Parts: sequence; C-alpha cells; structure tokens
Amino acid sequence: MPFLKKVTLDRSNLDDAERERYPFALPAIRSLTELSFDADVTFFTGDNGSGKSTLLEAIGAACGFSIVGGKDLVIGKEKDDAKLASILKLSWLPKVNNGLYFRAETFDTFAGYIDELAKEPTIGSSAYAPYGGVSLNERSHGQSFLTFFTNRMGRRGLYLLDEPESALSPQNQLALLRIVWEAVERSGSQFVIATHSPILMAYPGARLFLFDDASVREIEYEDTEHYRLTKHFLNDREAYFRTLFRD
Repeated sequence: MPFLKKVTLDRSNLDDAERERYPFALPAIRSLTELSFDADVTFFTGDNGSGKSTLLEAIGAACGFSIVGGKDLVIGKEKDDAKLASILKLSWLPKVNNGLYFRAETFDTFAGYIDELAKEPTIGSSAYAPYGGVSLNERSHGQSFLTFFTNRMGRRGLYLLDEPESALSPQNQLALLRIVWEAVERSGSQFVIATHSPILMAYPGARLFLFDDASVREIEYEDTEHYRLTKHFLNDREAYFRTLFRD
C-alpha cells in the first residue's frame, strides 16, 4: 500500500496577488485542495502546461529531493515551484525518507554532475557504482535512463518521475514497466509519474489523474486522450493523413 497518503494545499498565508501568479494561477492547481493516493502507482496526465509536472516537482521539493536524485545528491538549482512546495502538506503512513525525483529534461545536468564527482580524488570511479560502474554519458540516452532507473530504484522509497518515457523506445517503455513492477512487488515502493505515454499509463491497477483547464480529476485509462487518439490513429491513420496533409 502507498505510504504517501495525501497532499494538501494550504493557501491561507497567500495574499490575493500571490494567488494570481504562477504557479498558483494555473487552472488545475487553482482548483486543487487535496489529492489522495491509494494505489502504489499513480499517473498525472494532461496537456503541456497543465500543471502536472509543476505539482510533481513541488512534491519532490517538499520531500527534500534534488533534481534527478534523492537527498544524497544535491544539485543546486533554483526551483520554479519553490513557493508551491511551501504550501504543500504531505500526509504519510508511515513516513519514508528514501526515494528520488527524476526530471527527464534535467537528466543531462545530472549525468554531467556524476562525471564531475568522478574527477574528485577522494571519490573517483566509485561515483559510477550506483549506475553500473560506467558514466551515464557513455551510453545512449535511452540506455542511460534505464541504467539510472534499474540502479537507483532498488530500495523501498517514493519515486517521482517526470516524463521518463522521453528518451525511451516503446520496447524500453515496457522495460520500465517491469522495473516499476519489481520495485513495487519486491520492496514495496510507491510511484507518482507524470507522463504522456499510453504504454506507461496502462500499468495494471494504477490510478490516473487528469490535469485540465478546470480541475484535477480521476480518469479511466480508456478515457484518456492519449489512449483514444493513439488507438484511433493506429486503426485508421489514413483518415488523419487526409486531414493533416491537405491545402
């Protein structure tokens, strides 16, 4: 069962001007007072700019996680959503300190940070030990993602993944599903994942929350635009081409 039970947003200390600024003014965030988690794997989905990644990063900041890393690796970066994190209250049962926040678009920064650590005389190649003993930059982008997931998600913890599919082929997205399943089944881990991937969202028993221009609400997998559009396109791609490729 999940140990992060609920996220509550307390706006009582915000003035009217702050409430009208980013990120509080995002429609989905504005409508949200609390979000409960009752599944081991939860997905945030919705259009770009809907607020799903903003909330996910704020949860990571509230947990004390660095960008692409846990509490053991701190990479200095000003967080856009520091204020959002400050109004979050996380409810745990029990409290779990292990875990990490992964953001696909900052992964190169993280890989470079590990390479810099490896240059330190007191650290050396041991910096690569959690990642298969090799620099993440010596692998393809997709391979480095899977290496990171495989080697960093073995312990029981809360894992927050922001668009982890971005460098993964469909086959490797299936491999990631297996990694998630093993972490849940073997160590009792919990995942919250922001994604556009209909492959990842199909994880059995997962809960899906849709972020739109009005609210954050639970949605069934088959009702997501990602599933419906992908299915319709694969079933009749010529119909889409007739619409897309005309004067």
